[in-house]
Amino acid sequence: MSNSQPEKKPQDVMGSAIPDLPVLVEDDSMLSRKFGREVANYFSGSPLNRVSFLRTDYGFLRAAFAHHDASFLLLNNLSPLTKDAANLAYVSRDVVVPLTGEEPFKNSEEEQLKDFNSAITQPIVLFLGIDEKKTGLQYRDYNGKPYFAVDITPKGTIAEKATSIVDIVKASGVSFLDGRRLMSLNAPEAAIYAEARALLDWNSRNPFCGGCGQPTTSINAGWKRVCPPRDLAGVPEGGEPKERADCPTRHGISNLCFPRTDPTVIMAIVSADGNKLLLGRNKRFPPNWYSTLAGFLEPGESIEEAVRRETWEESGVTVGRVVIHSSQPWPYPANLMIGAIGQAAPGGETIHLGHDEELTDAKWYTLDEVTEGIAKGVSGLGEPAPEGYKEGGLRLPPQTAIANQLIQAVLKGYLDVVPKI
Repeated sequence: MSNSQPEKKPQDVMGSAIPDLPVLVEDDSMLSRKFGREVANYFSGSPLNRVSFLRTDYGFLRAAFAHHDASFLLLNNLSPLTKDAANLAYVSRDVVVPLTGEEPFKNSEEEQLKDFNSAITQPIVLFLGIDEKKTGLQYRDYNGKPYFAVDITPKGTIAEKATSIVDIVKASGVSFLDGRRLMSLNAPEAAIYAEARALLDWNSRNPFCGGCGQPTTSINAGWKRVCPPRDLAGVPEGGEPKERADCPTRHGISNLCFPRTDPTVIMAIVSADGNKLLLGRNKRFPPNWYSTLAGFLEPGESIEEAVRRETWEESGVTVGRVVIHSSQPWPYPANLMIGAIGQAAPGGETIHLGHDEELTDAKWYTLDEVTEGIAKGVSGLGEPAPEGYKEGGLRLPPQTAIANQLIQAVLKGYLDVVPKI
């Protein structure tokens, strides 16, 4: 359940407002007094309560889908329907019914598996959550406006119906915004889109079972995929479904497939004396554009160990103490960016790029140089340098990237105060 207040805006290191980043509710807890306020990054701070325990309650799903206040976000090839670059566009139930049917949650999980037909493409209807600040569905102790996402990508046996919906909504003046690296949405909308995109992408990537290779089906409003024991594909109308080959996922407790999230560490590494910051670049970056180092967390490895390993492998720098700063859900396709700040070990600051060829360059920048970069060189990867930028100066990631938040934390003195224990 979210307790964010995205309308508040934090201040960047130069004193100007960072546009539309989620900010958590202020509190005077012991932890906040000791470690400072919690940081919320772009793609987090959703206004929706996911009520995840109700995804298996098909009575709730039926009531939520049928409610007159329900809102539906449409995605076409993972690109969301939008009013403009900052705001999503939602449609009403009647727009999606020609594709989903009147009651997509009519049947229970058991009934869905019994009627499974791999030759028929089932549209993914994803339950996102309820907005408790808006009046809507009253179900048991829960009240709020229901939100769904529907994949209307034209494909398989639903191609014609999906195409029709695409044409209808486009004619109304809204459009599908390219979702490959969508970073322009306002913070609450970005969080809703991140949830929808990651889940729909996961469903589309897992049409077959990892245990036996047979087609899977999506249940529980898009949050679970299973390998059905029977299939009606090729069976005459009214005939009995064919038994499918045995599958290990139908035995014991391994009977489901959950959406995956891949943990990734991203770290601002400070020099041993605390006066410099390690930044790197790869061949995709524009000239003079640098960022913090990052890499995937591996099995059997702690976050702190991953920070040290990735930093050494990519730059040759040896890291000592590591602290976790904040995290960012990253829906391209399904990462959790775990932001950390580490400090180089004395004598371990020599840069060596020979271990791993990922970086084309890595440098130590003074905090004054980084402050200048934050003030005059912040832009997205595909964007031109901002007004006031001087050619040759340091360019850095935008405020919507956790890398920017980590860099600003260092500049604001995140490592200056040592909590008393």
